[in-house]
Amino acid sequence: MTTIVQHQAALRAGSSSSQDLVEAALARIEAPQGEGARVFTRVYTEAARAAASASDTLRAAGLSRSAIDGLPISIKDLFDVAGETTLAGSVVLQGEPAASESAVIVKRLQAAGAVLVGKTNMTEFAYSGLGINPHYGTPKNPWDRATGRIPGGSSAGAAVSVSDAMAVAAIGSDTGGSVRIPAALCGLTGFKPTARRVPTRGALPLSVNLDSIGPIAASVACCAQLDAILAGDDASPLLAARLQGLRLAVPTTVVLDGMDAHVAASFASALTRLSAAGALITEIAVPAFGESQAINAKGGFTAAEAWAWHRALIARAGERYDPRVVSRIARGEAMAAADYIDLLGARARWINDVEATIAGYDALLMPTVPVVAPVIADLVASDEAYFRTNGLILRNPTMINFLDGCALSLPCQAPGSAPVGLMVAGPALSDQRILAIGLAIEESLRPAS
Repeated sequence: MTTIVQHQAALRAGSSSSQDLVEAALARIEAPQGEGARVFTRVYTEAARAAASASDTLRAAGLSRSAIDGLPISIKDLFDVAGETTLAGSVVLQGEPAASESAVIVKRLQAAGAVLVGKTNMTEFAYSGLGINPHYGTPKNPWDRATGRIPGGSSAGAAVSVSDAMAVAAIGSDTGGSVRIPAALCGLTGFKPTARRVPTRGALPLSVNLDSIGPIAASVACCAQLDAILAGDDASPLLAARLQGLRLAVPTTVVLDGMDAHVAASFASALTRLSAAGALITEIAVPAFGESQAINAKGGFTAAEAWAWHRALIARAGERYDPRVVSRIARGEAMAAADYIDLLGARARWINDVEATIAGYDALLMPTVPVVAPVIADLVASDEAYFRTNGLILRNPTMINFLDGCALSLPCQAPGSAPVGLMVAGPALSDQRILAIGLAIEESLRPAS
């Protein structure tokens, strides 16, 4: 896939233009044989063309606003855009008042010169890791499209917009893995930052304690460039960490359970290659990981905080929700204030325990998702399969959200085989270190040309 750096080099050399890139993206979105109708809930055709023309004009005058100036970017359908009603993959919000201003991250993207090509489809209200949407359709994973496999969620359309070159990169949200899961299942790179680094104002919430906003793109460097823009940080070049002597921990508690044969083989092969490059890889027990399910047994922050936001809407129009989403939100109704306060305390203790366990290591490594992308039809047909698979797919990524940490998912499968994500994770505010380590791992795992 073409990276942001490669696109910008072509734009500077005059061998490409923003208008060329945007027209190609729009053509793929509109192609009747493609996934565009399921990937996008709104397409900004004319606005994108105008923004591309403006970018080309500025570039001709020697002006470039950022690394993403003139590049087609998609945004998830839970970010406010001024003058539009934010639907968040639902039909229940149709007819609600339009947003009076755009989300902070939308403003930052536009100020950086991004050409927003549209809003991407998602699991309704971001409440599932599978990416299935009964209202707008489910985009098919680029791998084994003939069978029809899930893209992962909740940022389902975001990932497929990138895999199918409808956008150079996509911006999603990640409450329990919703950037990393679709990145992993679709063979892309996704980054979940420390939540507090990127403002969530203007993003429809799922859990105010866990929501974070991050990119899906072609490479670690692409994600780093987008993350800097989203966070309002200075755009400094990302330098790879030195793999030789890097201390990488592989948790053996919970996160390696239930791997299918392909994920297990791909993960083991990646570890072997990193060890050969000089990384010091150690398997460690992380006892707190084994306590996570019990701590969140009543639904956790997501159920409680989603119920607080949705309860009036459910009372008015609950029958218009995806039944599998509303049933999970409704779990929050049973949580008492004391349960919520207990959860806050339990999380603080849990974070302290995990951080103490991993303090001697530079990063954690684990499979992002323990299985390859399941078949859409199988999950649509069975509530049991849907909820069981959803829990399995969310399991590993949610550990890092609960940790208030940061994490990359990057591809680690053999060329031509089913996509598998390798998660590289660390504690809160270790973002730049995790990105630098991720860049070194990406370079080490790159197939020989």
